[in-house]
Amino acid sequence: MSKIHIRKATSLDVDAIVRLTNAGGPDGKPRLALPPILPDTYWQAFETINADSNQLLMVAEIDCTVIGTFQMTFLTYLVGAGRPDAQIEAIHVAACHQRRGVGTAMLQWAIQEAKRRHCRRIQLTTDKRRTKAHRFYLKLGFIFSHEGAKRYL
Repeated sequence: MSKIHIRKATSLDVDAIVRLTNAGGPDGKPRLALPPILPDTYWQAFETINADSNQLLMVAEIDCTVIGTFQMTFLTYLVGAGRPDAQIEAIHVAACHQRRGVGTAMLQWAIQEAKRRHCRRIQLTTDKRRTKAHRFYLKLGFIFSHEGAKRYL
């Protein structure tokens, strides 16, 4: 396998990221039926993320092909006395590249970046149905310490 390269996403990656994150919902089925040309809202969202110093949209690539993605957000709380927390979301690896070290490379990169920024912790959320992902996160030292809740608006 060629070397996995982790880098900050550019606007040229938006289409690949959207299609990658859409491809595998928690039930293994695509989330949406995407049109051949994505709506401008995706590029507008990318510009918002890219302009925020507390956000990193990252890709993993092999041979200049995007095969994985994740987003990090750095949150500062008073309870943390000024030290930020790193939140990882939208972790996805192309199905044909899973179980080949891509997810590990991405999360190791994220952990190092959180340490570099002096975060007090790194956290993520995961769908309760993704039991294989849960085992993967446990192997990387994450613990399931909290129960979350969402309300869709």
